[in-house]
Amino acid sequence: MESRNNKFVGGNRYSGPRTPKEDKMEMIFGLRPIIEAMLAGKVLEKIFVQKGARNASVDELLDLAKKHDVPVASVPIEKLNNLTRKNHQGAVALISAITYMPLDEIVTSLFEKGKSPLLLILDRITDVRNFGSIARNAECMGVDAIVIPSRGGAQINADAIKTSAGALHLVPVCREPNLKNTIDYLKDYGVQIVACTEKTEHNLNDNTVDFVGPTAIIMGSEEDGISPEYLKRADATLRIPLIGQIGSLNVSVATGIILYEAMSHRLRESGYSSLNTFEPR
Repeated sequence: MESRNNKFVGGNRYSGPRTPKEDKMEMIFGLRPIIEAMLAGKVLEKIFVQKGARNASVDELLDLAKKHDVPVASVPIEKLNNLTRKNHQGAVALISAITYMPLDEIVTSLFEKGKSPLLLILDRITDVRNFGSIARNAECMGVDAIVIPSRGGAQINADAIKTSAGALHLVPVCREPNLKNTIDYLKDYGVQIVACTEKTEHNLNDNTVDFVGPTAIIMGSEEDGISPEYLKRADATLRIPLIGQIGSLNVSVATGIILYEAMSHRLRESGYSSLNTFEPR
């Protein structure tokens, strides 16, 4: 293993993800060491493989990465050489500073404790600062877990952690290989899926959705919003009404607004009319 910086973020009650920048994080280099690390249960954030490299060891590495839902990027050798000066043999892996939490265990535990889960699903949020801000909103508004895709989302690095103001030390993050299957799983478990989207006529302030029950809120990509395949699976769609000339909000701002609405519903249901009398979970 190689590390260019010995400073790592400490633990916390949820062991939430805390991944430094690529040039400051612990790495494994070499095909066999990476393979052995995965076989030993080491959690990897990402694997870089030299473009065009194919042999039995590469195939084994790719098969294991797929099995463990580790993102793999095919990159020029120059990228690998920039990551390490050691003999990388065409492969470098970034080690996660944390173990991502299993969503099924979180949901099951919440139901067993008699709690109504409030989950946040992020569909291809790619900006790390947006992600950090969203995590901060989620922690403040009582979200039980953030769900992200294994591929296509922002890397949880030092910038995301800093922007979250510590929230990523507190809110579990679940990395899922297929959000469509995840949504279907949650629906089968009795969790209502609420999509926050401009592509609907239902306004957030119309009170057409009750957030008190088990709920998962989907927020979409900065570029094109929520994927159509996820929108059609939603039990309800809501938009945030705007009266200004600009037709959309930053996704982290929009997330804060809809999560506040969800929190307000839950506070009223609990009989708390004032935030000052409400004890956080």
